[in-house]
Amino acid sequence: MSLADVHARLGNTALFFTIAMAVWGLWRYFRRQGPDSNFWGAMVIAEVLYLVQAGLGLFVFFSGAGELAKPYIHILYGVVTLLVVPGIFVYSKGDEQRRSSLVYALAFLFLVGIILRSTATGG
Repeated sequence: MSLADVHARLGNTALFFTIAMAVWGLWRYFRRQGPDSNFWGAMVIAEVLYLVQAGLGLFVFFSGAGELAKPYIHILYGVVTLLVVPGIFVYSKGDEQRRSSLVYALAFLFLVGIILRSTATGG
């Protein structure tokens, strides 16, 4: 299994984890709950997953081990993926209001779209 294959499979993992986070955020919102410590911890795991995916992707890109159909747009999607969760955290100032659950859920739904587009441009 090549590093490009590992990067692709880790992308699938990121996609499924992001879907789970979006559903969890919506679940908390409709139950009138804000993010709790479990949700914050899962968000940290999601961001670490995105960082590992980006690091592996950069390694594959610079080593020439993978062939990309549209390399720069693929990299742009990766950068957006890395910045969304910390950006929402800064925007919400880390509050635990019910509205924050909805904002995070919508952000993770946005990331699902970004990850799907990234997969499509990844070749």
